[in-house]
Amino acid sequence: MNTFGEKLKFYREQSGMSIEELAVKARIGKNTLEQYEKGEQIPTTQTILKLSTVLDVAASVFLEALGKK
Repeated sequence: MNTFGEKLKFYREQSGMSIEELAVKARIGKNTLEQYEKGEQIPTTQTILKLSTVLDVAASVFLEALGKK
């Protein structure tokens, strides 16, 4: 579990949320979330902060996966 997408999917599943639920709570498009999980698109730092808040995971977990500190 090294990539951002892998971590996002892991924590989303840990929280018991579907992609649709996370999309609504984070106000991000479902298709965009699917692209994040597949590694086809990289989110902005602001989006990472939204996702970390909704999933209750430290933003640093996601930022480190992208090589940002």
